[in-house]
Amino acid sequence: MNQQINYTLTSRSETRPLPGRWRALAASTLTFSSVLVEVIGIIAMSWLSGTLYHLIVYGESGDTSIFLNLGVLTAGIFAIPNLIRGEYKIAAFLEFEPHLRRAFFAWNVTFIVLLAIGFLAKITIVYSRGWTLAFYLSTIPVLLLLRYLVVRATRAANSAGLIAARRVFLVGAGNEIGAFVSRYKPWSLGICVVGCRFLTPLRRDVSANERLEALDLDLNEAVNSARVLEPDAIFLVLPWSETATISRCAERFMSLPAEIHLAPEQILQKFDHIQLSTRGPMSSLQLTRHPLSKLEVFEKRVFDIVIASIAIALLTPVLLLVATLIKLDSPGPAFFVQRRYGFNQRQFRIFKFRTMTTMDDGDEVLQARRSDPRVTRIGNRLRRWNIDEVPQLFNVLLGDMSLVGPRPHALTHDREYERKISIYARRHNVKPGITGWAQVNGYRGQTDDEKMRKRVEYDLYYIDNWSLWLDFFILIRTVLSRHAYRNAH
Repeated sequence: MNQQINYTLTSRSETRPLPGRWRALAASTLTFSSVLVEVIGIIAMSWLSGTLYHLIVYGESGDTSIFLNLGVLTAGIFAIPNLIRGEYKIAAFLEFEPHLRRAFFAWNVTFIVLLAIGFLAKITIVYSRGWTLAFYLSTIPVLLLLRYLVVRATRAANSAGLIAARRVFLVGAGNEIGAFVSRYKPWSLGICVVGCRFLTPLRRDVSANERLEALDLDLNEAVNSARVLEPDAIFLVLPWSETATISRCAERFMSLPAEIHLAPEQILQKFDHIQLSTRGPMSSLQLTRHPLSKLEVFEKRVFDIVIASIAIALLTPVLLLVATLIKLDSPGPAFFVQRRYGFNQRQFRIFKFRTMTTMDDGDEVLQARRSDPRVTRIGNRLRRWNIDEVPQLFNVLLGDMSLVGPRPHALTHDREYERKISIYARRHNVKPGITGWAQVNGYRGQTDDEKMRKRVEYDLYYIDNWSLWLDFFILIRTVLSRHAYRNAH
């Protein structure tokens, strides 16, 4: 017999759906408005920053057509990729915090592309460097303000029931539904939970017939409630191992004009990029993507060879000077060679300028600490400015490393953290790098377990979101950002 009443989160009057065509129109209007607002904002800031800069510096307003042309080009470079990537979908505008990172990153990539176009087209001389910098700096807060306003408008429209992407009805055990709501916060994804039905908890010794009878009673009430509430989708929040229960639920809810979804299993919380992969009649759940496709591996390798070759050619005098200073500063070789794990945990020997009096490469390697007495005078400066890493350009040419990737650690440290952090070894799915996403965000130097977990988190984000533009952006930040030099000792 049922021991729980049918629990509905909201009343029918509160969840009466707006006609589908109007919701679709409202959603399309909001998306179009979001794009239009940002395009107009970028063009306006190009004109405004150009005019004000020329008035202040030169005493005249300058050529307005140049400001507008650059604004249109910049807006196109910024908006089109964001539109393709789904940046303007309703679900993306239900929370503001993610935009702090996404908008800043997209704006930086836009300017890198803009500078590359100007260099290749040989038109950079037409544009004032002061105005270009003013345009870059002044537009960032404007973009964030515009996105904040769009988020507020989206939330208001969502609360009014105008643009809810999905109206769902949840079915499952009480603890499973509670965990699902806490983990995914459906309201933040444009989902309106119109009701739910808790399935009756039963003792383990209940017979199969009694279990089926109780389930059918629950489903009868669930179907009747869902028919009244008219949800867009039914979510079965059940452990995937309960195949018989899932099958029975699916059969009963097929009588309703609604989608039927199997809610994510809790184990999937460990993976960020899950996709349904279909090959002919076979479907599988892809938990992780291949780190890089063959084309991406080729692109990254070409990028590494070209940049590393240019860097070595330009920095050869610096390499010779630093090597000489090291020899004069303390006894020992100029270079330090140590075994590290590379792609697929293959060992290689990493090259660095020697910065310490020791040359540890055994089962015990003590990380450098702040004010470490083993660090030489010249070594302290080399480590502070990342110059000790420059010889790894030769590792890049040899194919053991990449310019950008997860930083390799001494073998003994790798083995230690692999035992402590279950997903640590996934860092070896790509080649290690001279610099990386974790390093430019301040996670470098000596680490405790929690800092290492954050470093791994950033490394895995890099692997799952790799692009040449991301590599280029990280290289720029390695040189210019103060975070890349934090914790260096």
